[in-house]
Amino acid sequence: MPQHLLRGVSDVVSFIDSRSRIGGRAGLIWWLALSGLFLDAFSNSALSAGLGPMTRDMELSATQVAILTSMASWVAIAFNPIGGWLADKWGRIPPLLIAKVLALAGAMLAAFAPSFEMVLAGRFFVGAAYGIDFAIAMALLAEFTPARFKARLNTWQGIWYVAVCSNLVLAIMFYNMNVGDSIWRYSVGTAGLVALVLFVLQAVFMVESPTWLARKEKLTRAAASMTKIYGATFTAAPVEDRIPVTNQATKGFANVALIFRGIYLPRTVLAATVQMAQSIQYFAVGWYLPIISIALFGEDFVVATLGALVFNVFGIVGGFMSPVIGKRFGLRRASAIGFAAVFAMLVVLGFFYESMPLWLAFVVPSLFILFHSGGPGANGKSLSTLSFRSELRAGANGIIGAIGSAGAALGLLVFPLLKEGIGLGPTFLILSIVPLVAFIICSIIKWDPTRTAISPDEELNAPQFKSDAAAQAAAAEASVLAAK
Repeated sequence: MPQHLLRGVSDVVSFIDSRSRIGGRAGLIWWLALSGLFLDAFSNSALSAGLGPMTRDMELSATQVAILTSMASWVAIAFNPIGGWLADKWGRIPPLLIAKVLALAGAMLAAFAPSFEMVLAGRFFVGAAYGIDFAIAMALLAEFTPARFKARLNTWQGIWYVAVCSNLVLAIMFYNMNVGDSIWRYSVGTAGLVALVLFVLQAVFMVESPTWLARKEKLTRAAASMTKIYGATFTAAPVEDRIPVTNQATKGFANVALIFRGIYLPRTVLAATVQMAQSIQYFAVGWYLPIISIALFGEDFVVATLGALVFNVFGIVGGFMSPVIGKRFGLRRASAIGFAAVFAMLVVLGFFYESMPLWLAFVVPSLFILFHSGGPGANGKSLSTLSFRSELRAGANGIIGAIGSAGAALGLLVFPLLKEGIGLGPTFLILSIVPLVAFIICSIIKWDPTRTAISPDEELNAPQFKSDAAAQAAAAEASVLAAK
């Protein structure tokens, strides 16, 4: 069995980058992390498919619908950075498992809720799970992905739409079981079952990120993780032979300030813009597609649900194409192109949704989802994940994810209120401002992590602050003294 000596984080990153594929135990971990994102999407969209029946079942007002549908996103605003902080301080795996427990609790509370308030409590736990899980899972994916496959992080977007379509198919199945307006309870309960299965699988097969361990100067544990994951023997170098970790961020929540300074500031602005804009446009339009479908195709539940299913199949296509698109154009340009196309689709819907022929009523929302999922829908998470070094990565994902959750909450809250107040057409036109502004920002900021040869974990010669420079100099001096 080959043996490898680990002197520092650069050895860990170099070995992972040398892999020709994401296979073996690393591949299993990669797909289990993605499965967690499937759960996040499944839990978030569980109410979407049965929103019409739920509104009738619980006799909800437009304000109650807006509060209920946006609840998980409001909660995620707080739990995104909490999850990121936990993952950067204590590791990736424990918070991921906590998120599954929270998702299970939220699903059970909502599924058996006798009142609106109890459903709201269930969505609180779902939001907490979503906030914790997403920031960490994306960081973990990045740390198991060789540099040549960076764009594959966008695969999560395809997984998201698979989850949404699964909910829609289940809704039709439950409808045919003659469960009446309780369809939504079955969808929410199924999300709890998925959470339970994933908890077991992740607890058994997940392994702590060796990149994070190495950045935290836990090289012996990093070597043990590498041995378990890659089937070769890894050992930590003697202390005197180890490469010092420079620019180490060790101040917990204070690390948040680092992503708003120096070389990280434009990266943060870009990732946050893409994240928030895509969240607003998706959760104000894409999430409500079953309701929009009713407005387009009539009140028949099966027909409207099938319409929403067709729209979201385009999301699967765009989502799984997004790694190829991201690799071809770069994440930034792909986002800009996607925002421009989404802007055009919203303008068309705004002016013509009432008068367009049936075939066009299918095509335009489908293209909206296709351009969204193939571009900015995937890229906000990937941009924030790939732009920061390991001990900042989950925390940065948490902060930028909170900004995205704010966009999601805003979209979920605003859409039903605007739709009821001014109608569907003007609502589309108002929302079209969001992708237009995002397109402009994506055109101005030029940073793209898929267009740089240096991993953020290896940006050791580009200190951003005087304190970092001092720490680097001190580490270098200590290394020279140890050599003597």
